[in-house]
Amino acid sequence: MTIKQPRQKTCKICREKFIPTKPLQSVCGFDCAIATAKKTREVKERKEHREAKVKLKSRADWFKEAQSIFNQYIRLRDEKEPCISCGRFHEGQYHAGHYLTTGAHPELRFNELNVHKQCAPCNNFLSGNIIKYRQNLINKIGLQQVLFLEGPHEPLKLTIDEIKDIKALYKQKIKELNEAEA
Repeated sequence: MTIKQPRQKTCKICREKFIPTKPLQSVCGFDCAIATAKKTREVKERKEHREAKVKLKSRADWFKEAQSIFNQYIRLRDEKEPCISCGRFHEGQYHAGHYLTTGAHPELRFNELNVHKQCAPCNNFLSGNIIKYRQNLINKIGLQQVLFLEGPHEPLKLTIDEIKDIKALYKQKIKELNEAEA
């Protein structure tokens, strides 16, 4: 009976060819084994650090992330449309402008009917250019929807898990919009 010689392998660390002496050997020698162990430990530590950072996030941190993703979705959704307030296309930055502010109406923060692409000058320097915003909003979504937005709403107290769900939802919507464009 002949013993089958192990096949030559390539070391994961130094990329040198070697013949393994043990069945599951993936590195050529002691130095590369130490390097592998160090690399594995670093990966594990980075993962633990990431998980610890997530556990330390406050509700406000999750809100900020979800708002950022939501705003990105709005800008992408309205990419081909002009500014909701002034109706112009121009060079410069665009925002996701809320018709009814999140400070006065936090329950409408993530309502897609309440948020549209708005140029920075209208949003920052004209306080949303709200009169023209309303006129163009009526043309865009209809008077009934605008009256709904302006009407009374139940207060909204989102849990961290609900905020995470909102963030995931808008990440998925961004992905779908990007795929539709491609």
